[in-house]
Amino acid sequence: MRTSVAVLVELVRNAGAGGHVKCWERFAEAAARDDPGVDLTIYVLGDRDTVEPLSDFVRFITLRPVLGSGPLARLLGGVDATDLAPYHPGLASRLRKHDVWHLTHSFAFARTAVRLAGRMPERPGMVVSLHTDVPVLTAAYLRQMRVPGTVAGAAAALAGRRRNRLLRACDRVLVATAPERGAVEAIAGPGRVSLLGRGVDLGRFRPDPSARARLAARYAFGDAETLVLFAGRVDASKRVMTAAEAVRRLRADGRDVRLVVAGSGAAAGPLSALLGDGVTLLGALGQGDLARVYAACDLLAFPSRSETIGNVVAEAMACGLPVVLPEVALTTTWLAAPGRDGVVVRRDDAHGWAREIAALADDPGRRREMGRAALETSRVRHRSWSRVLAEDLLPVWQEAAGRQAGRRAIS
Repeated sequence: MRTSVAVLVELVRNAGAGGHVKCWERFAEAAARDDPGVDLTIYVLGDRDTVEPLSDFVRFITLRPVLGSGPLARLLGGVDATDLAPYHPGLASRLRKHDVWHLTHSFAFARTAVRLAGRMPERPGMVVSLHTDVPVLTAAYLRQMRVPGTVAGAAAALAGRRRNRLLRACDRVLVATAPERGAVEAIAGPGRVSLLGRGVDLGRFRPDPSARARLAARYAFGDAETLVLFAGRVDASKRVMTAAEAVRRLRADGRDVRLVVAGSGAAAGPLSALLGDGVTLLGALGQGDLARVYAACDLLAFPSRSETIGNVVAEAMACGLPVVLPEVALTTTWLAAPGRDGVVVRRDDAHGWAREIAALADDPGRRREMGRAALETSRVRHRSWSRVLAEDLLPVWQEAAGRQAGRRAIS
């Protein structure tokens, strides 16, 4: 009999959804293609209740939120919407049939699961994976709304305590990178934390020598312009304005540098105000279009510190693009040899970013060499979604199902 797994992705799933939702879309595609022997249901949020089968044993179920955060998300300029209710009856009525509950956030779906598990004499195996640093994002968004720093700090601390209670309620906690492991084990307990990496689709994300000419023709880019790409949600949580200020300084120094932005969010207006015709806003892009944009640009500048791993970095490297990252960010774990297959910014302010981007803009040969090294790292070290599913997820789900069976036998 197949183990029935419920993954609770309590975010709205649509074309503009962020990396958290896209991650589970890729895992679902891999499970539908490979049939790893589980029955997989991924629960997401949307405007109406629907079921989308990907195969006989893989499906998305969309549920309407009880207390959707859509108005707040729009106020913040495109942050992913979730459900702020303390309980979701529609989800609760469905959860009992699953052997393993895999939580991925800390809002309505997760609260429902924890509350329901406390009522059940034989609760299911419970797993949680950390996809977003919710306390850091909470503080960033409140600062964006001009909330006083003390209030933002208190709200972030509250979000941290809520997350920690969730970690302790689960049998297994999955983190994206090794550096997170120690801190999470201190909360969840030793022996309960393991890694859940991310994959990259090398068929979709790859070098494309014709991409630059097509993008230049569409947006009238100059042949000599250095195209600095930022990809992701365009807001304070990703520190896009740090990249923008660095580009502004380089343009003021006379360099022919342009910021190309793939994504949408509240900072789109400030970006235009700061850079004028020195920025091109592409908006939210589908995976195919995004792959071509990576291949067309000269480097990726990604100042975000809030990522648990940052899949845009792996996607850019797979397209042969040099990546520029903050030294303190977990995104640097994609690099095999910092300085050779990507740049780590040690002075993490606009001055430091301008200096590192300038070094690449002024040296096309170094840029090409670093792009080749990034591509080599991608092909040798970065796993496919199918491999991550098989190596990181399936053993954890099977262990959790075994725990449930063991609890049932004891009772």
